[in-house]
Formats: sequence, structure tokens, C-alpha cells
Amino acid sequence: MHGVHGRLLRVDLTERRVTTETIPALVFERLLGGIGLASYLLYQACPAGVDPLAPENPLVFATSPFVGTGITTASKIAVATKSPQTGVIGDSLSSSYLAIALKRTGFDALVVTGRAEEPTVLVVDDEQVSFRPAEGLLGLAPRATADALRAALGSGFRVAAIGVAGERGVRFAAISNDGRLAGRTGAGAVMGSKGLKAIAIRGSGLPPVADPKGLGAAARELAGRSLGPATAKYREVGTAANVAFFDRMGVLPTRNFQSGRFAGAEAISGETLLLEHHTDKHGCAACTVGCEHRYRTRDDGPTTETRLEYETLFALGSLCGVSDPNAVLRAAARCDDLGMDAMTTGATIAWAMECAERGIDLGHPAEEVPAFGDGAALLRTIEAIGQRRGIGDLLAEGSRRAAEIVGQGSDAWAMHVKGLELPGYDPRKLQTLALGLAVGTRGACHNRSSAYEVDFSDRLDPTAEAMARAEAAAGAEDQAAILDSLTLCKFLRHAFADLHGEAAALHARVTGLPTSADDLRRAGERINNLKKLFNIRQGWTRTDDTLPARVLTDDPAAPTALSRPWLDQMVSAYYGVRGWDDDGMISTEHLQRIGLAELVG
Repeated sequence: MHGVHGRLLRVDLTERRVTTETIPALVFERLLGGIGLASYLLYQACPAGVDPLAPENPLVFATSPFVGTGITTASKIAVATKSPQTGVIGDSLSSSYLAIALKRTGFDALVVTGRAEEPTVLVVDDEQVSFRPAEGLLGLAPRATADALRAALGSGFRVAAIGVAGERGVRFAAISNDGRLAGRTGAGAVMGSKGLKAIAIRGSGLPPVADPKGLGAAARELAGRSLGPATAKYREVGTAANVAFFDRMGVLPTRNFQSGRFAGAEAISGETLLLEHHTDKHGCAACTVGCEHRYRTRDDGPTTETRLEYETLFALGSLCGVSDPNAVLRAAARCDDLGMDAMTTGATIAWAMECAERGIDLGHPAEEVPAFGDGAALLRTIEAIGQRRGIGDLLAEGSRRAAEIVGQGSDAWAMHVKGLELPGYDPRKLQTLALGLAVGTRGACHNRSSAYEVDFSDRLDPTAEAMARAEAAAGAEDQAAILDSLTLCKFLRHAFADLHGEAAALHARVTGLPTSADDLRRAGERINNLKKLFNIRQGWTRTDDTLPARVLTDDPAAPTALSRPWLDQMVSAYYGVRGWDDDGMISTEHLQRIGLAELVG
């Protein structure tokens, strides 16, 4: 098989033991690479019931056959671990040169277990692995850590690093590389629990592709289409354009999902930011789209410049009732510097803000408790979370655990699924997405299911039968799994006239395997079944596939919430579409039918 090395690097930090292993070709044939490969390696290495912050929990980094081939946007590193935030699979993707560097080492994946005796930097230089003390790097932001390591090791190294949040065990800490974050589900906390401040990687060789000439022509043609109308929104305004649109639709989460409209939406809209705060834009590694927009504060305070996307903007803006764009920009930059997921940060702070509004005792002085609309309090609380100081120590647990600690009924407005906070779409008006969020294997995630596209397109009306909506939700998940495993950017999906057919043709040119559109669809199905198997082994039950209390009601006629009986019916239909039993369990016969049994037996 071309396009991969078929090799794995395994590092035990406790013993400082380094081994290499062969990855069976069947893994790439059935699961593609990227998230599929990372999920497989996690499933094989992670013990049932392990504490996510224990040395035995693996931290997996994986690449795909497309990485390093010149296919636009195919530069994502897949990260997988058992999440300290959710207790189920924690899988993230980050666009950066780190993926290319890892693949150049001669390995397709890196699996790290154990716990170092002292803060450590793992250095992988082609096939040479070494360990360096990290004392002088502690407390540094990820970017400063990377700069220091490149100065010491050489400019050719790419670095994945954690910030203070990861060092101090914030459960939603991220791993940063090239300024991009593998952000959701807390992989940075796992890395910190292993005493691993950073990983520096440099390599010099890529595997050959099966059809270099044909791939080059196809890649150039796709790159041209990536600059067309399908991606114009991302290039011209960025995802921040969603703020005004979602506000008009009444689905912009505001004040901890108490409303879908925000009076301050115009002040933080993509259009306002573009006119008043925009500085420039960038593209990720190996990307022709260039969707990353950067902005600068324009008030009397210290100048801050940062990248900003919709999900960060909503979480630190409308969700917390903050309409000052300068405060939101500073908050986003500080989350990046501390190394923590801005979405969960904003959502957990919004939960605390509502607690304050309702007079709930959070066990901390009133001056530490933030209030809706207070930008200064938002910034102060972000700093406290990253340092685990004062009320920040409570909020560093995430909204689910914080609500469990505080009690007093505060779990009713902790807006999460399986411990992962909701993205910036109000599910009460987006029913297919609501199902997708409820059944998502990593929790409430719009990136593992583009089901919201079904709702915005009116392909299904509000009275659609459960089976039709379940089929749409499962199909959206499988498509996302394909893109995440080929490590293609989801913003590229509409540049394809036939996503599955054209991606299959690219796969065949890279790997030499005779790949069809149906082959990719079946791979997407396998990957989602594999993630579900991991969750079942870690204790998942059907009761976990639900939505926050705020968006559910026992009254089917309620106009502003989804009915619990409706969701229960939808979940059952979804299990049926997936071929699972009514408890969501997966039979051996089903695993054999979809071609997964040989990989998990």
C-alpha cells in the first residue's frame, strides 16, 4: 500500500522505553487513517475503566495517507485519548505542519503512555527518540514553548505543546501546534498528567504515492475549485459571518442558551469585526482556502491580535452576554495562551454567570463570580481557570462536574452532552442537529456531525418521520468520519461535485487501492461503530444519549423545547439505522457484517 509507512512509534514515558510496531494494512483499508487510525490505536491500547489522567491512558497522534501529498487542506493531525472531561472517546483534529513532520519521520502514528518522573520534552528526529528536561519551559504559553525549543533544537522542528492549563490539569486543556489547537475534550490535560510539556518532531522522508502524475493533476484541479464560490464565505469573512445570520434565525445561543437572539450581535458580528478589527488572514498548512482571519483590539488597552472563529466568538460573546469585541478578542487570545478550549471555557463561565443571576452559592466570594455582560469579569475568570485559582479551580472541571459539585439544581442549566458543552447552534430549532448532538460519541459536537446542514436546507420539515431524520444524522456522521480520517478540511466539502466519488478517486491515486464511493461510506460507518465500541467498553449506556434539561420537556406541545418522548423516539430510530439494538449495543454479527470484527476481535 502506498501513501503510508505502515509503522507506529510507541513511547512509554515511565520506563523511557521506545518501540516500533507494524500497523496492519487492513487498518488503513478499513479505517483510512487520521481519526479512524487514532480511534483504532486507542481502542487497542486503552484499558476499560481507566482514569483518563492515569499513566495507562494512551495519548495518540495519527496522520492519514493524504498528509504530505499536496492535496489541499490535508494537513491535519488526529489526536485521540480517553477524555478527562467526558470519560468517553476524546478525539480532536488540528491543522498544522505537525502532521507532515510526524509522517516524515517514517511513522504514521505516535502513541504515548506512562508518566515522566520530571517535566519532559519528547524529541522525535526521524527515527531517533530522546527526552529533554522541561523545567525552563514550565509556565510558558505554547507558542513561546515552541519558539524556545526550535531555538535549542533547530528551526526544522515542529512542536506540540501545552500551556499552563494543561500543566495544572484543567479538564478542557488543549494541545497547541503552529498556533492551532487540538482543543475539545481535554487532550492537553492528559498530556500534562504525563509530565509532558511538549513534543518536538522533525522528519525527512515521505512514502511514495501510487500515481504521482494522476494525483498531481487531481490535486491541482481540486485546489482550483477550493478558491471558488463554495468557500467564498470562509475566505472573505470567515466563520464569524455566522453571528448575524444565526441571530436573525433565532438560533444564536445567548446568555447560556436562555435565548436565541442577542441584542449585542451586531457589535461582535463578522461584518463589524471585518470593518473595524481585521488585520489579515492566513491559511493552515497545505491549505489553499485561507479561512483563518485575524483581528486586533481597537480600544485604549494593550493591543491584542488573535485569530477568531465563530465557535470562539459565540462562546465568549453572546453565550456570556458580552458584546464588547475588544473583550472577546482578549478572551480568545488568553484562552490560546493558557492552552484551553475556548468553547468549554465560555460555556462553563456562562453556567457560572447564570448561577450568579439565580442567587446560587458557588462557594466563593461574590467578587470572584462573573456576571452576564461583564467583559472584565470574563477575562478575570479565564485567567483564574487557567491557573486553577479561586473560583477557577471549580470551573476548570467543566460545567458538568462543576454543577455536580455545587448542586442546588444547577445541573438544569449545565449545557452539555456527556460532559462536552454544546456548540453555537440552538438545538431547539434544529431537530436533526439535536439528534446528532444527543448521540454524538464525543458529546455535543457539530464537527462530528454536519446534521445542521439538513435543518438549514429544509430537506426535512419539522414533522419528518423519525427514520428519515435518523438516516440523515447517521449519514452526516459518516461523512464527517471520512473527512476526519482522510484529514480533509470540512470547509472543502462543498468544493466537490461528488464528495464520496472524488475523494475515493484521490484515495486510489494515493494508495493504489481500488477505492469506490461505497468503500468510503462503509469506512465512515466502521469508524463511528468503532468509537461507539470504545465508549461502551468505558461504561456508556443509552441514558447518556440525551440533551440538556433546558432544551427538553415532557410536554410534546411545548413551543420552546424539544419533547423528551420525541428525542427518545429519534434515538431509537437512530440505533435502528445503525444496526444496533434498542439499548444501543452492537452485536458481533453486526461487526462482522460491516467488516469491523477482524479489527476489534
